[in-house]
Amino acid sequence: MRIGILTSGGDCPGINATIRGVCKTAINHYGMEVIGIHSGFQGLLTKDVELFTEKSLSGLLNQGGTMLGTSREKPFKKSVASDVNKPELIGQNVKELGLDCVVCIGGNGTQKTASKLAAMGINIVSVPKTIDNDIWGTDFSFGFDSAVSIATDAIDRLHSTASSHKRVMVIEVMGHKAGWIALYSGMAGGGDVILIPEIPYNIHNIGETILNRLKKGKPYSIVVVAEGIQTNGRKRAAEYIAQEIEYETGIESRETVLGYIQRGGSPTPFDRNLSTRMGGHATELIATGQFGRMITLKGDEISSAPLEEIAGKLKLVTEDNDLVVQGRRMGISFG
Repeated sequence: MRIGILTSGGDCPGINATIRGVCKTAINHYGMEVIGIHSGFQGLLTKDVELFTEKSLSGLLNQGGTMLGTSREKPFKKSVASDVNKPELIGQNVKELGLDCVVCIGGNGTQKTASKLAAMGINIVSVPKTIDNDIWGTDFSFGFDSAVSIATDAIDRLHSTASSHKRVMVIEVMGHKAGWIALYSGMAGGGDVILIPEIPYNIHNIGETILNRLKKGKPYSIVVVAEGIQTNGRKRAAEYIAQEIEYETGIESRETVLGYIQRGGSPTPFDRNLSTRMGGHATELIATGQFGRMITLKGDEISSAPLEEIAGKLKLVTEDNDLVVQGRRMGISFG
């Protein structure tokens, strides 16, 4: 068999480990030929490809980013500037390249595109990739543990500054629609207030929480916010919350925005192993002819689910999540 592999959407730790997991299993165990496709779906449109060998895959396990490059090309999005039928061109190029299957590594947008390509009759197997952990159907996706680890380390470091200056420190982490990073890093880093897009907040409640801490002899507080919380369209989340807290409490407040630091660098051991397992299982699906599926993690078991069940759905934090329930019991404010 001859398979293609691409990475699409934002980069995150663990993509290269997944490429390695797919390709080494394909070459060494199944005797497949592997074609690397550059720049996501853009590379499928232009046939920007390379043949992978064992040597191509050296040193990938702990490397951040993606050695194939990525793009945000959405072939099913209509463009006024172009009269090219991109999905048709992709189908044609897959045939011309002699690919028996294309492995798509990416987030929600990639899963949607992969599902549509599968519906066209192209053999697709996809692997979920996102630091936001918001892909439906899998407990965790690689990249999330690494992002949480980076965010938690930053929160740990802010504790000493907040304590020294008796300030409120507001730290903004990634998460437009889903607050998984804020929830997991906020809990792991001992945040006093955790604000996520899924749970509405009241700024007066937050002010009250911080003043109550002051009354109990705790002169500083750590507030962890997801970038996607409601700010009525005014300013960045951290800046807005810091200013509102200072107004509500009179306590000096400072904001820190982590931004793309969460995306970069080497994956954690957990993500390296998850990537390796997911990549290997993707190749197993190809070898057994199970196409149109996305690799999933359920408990400790690597499995898969039909792409049409996953595409277009988001996995969000709910109020009955164990960490939210336990956090509230311990006196952490969710707004």
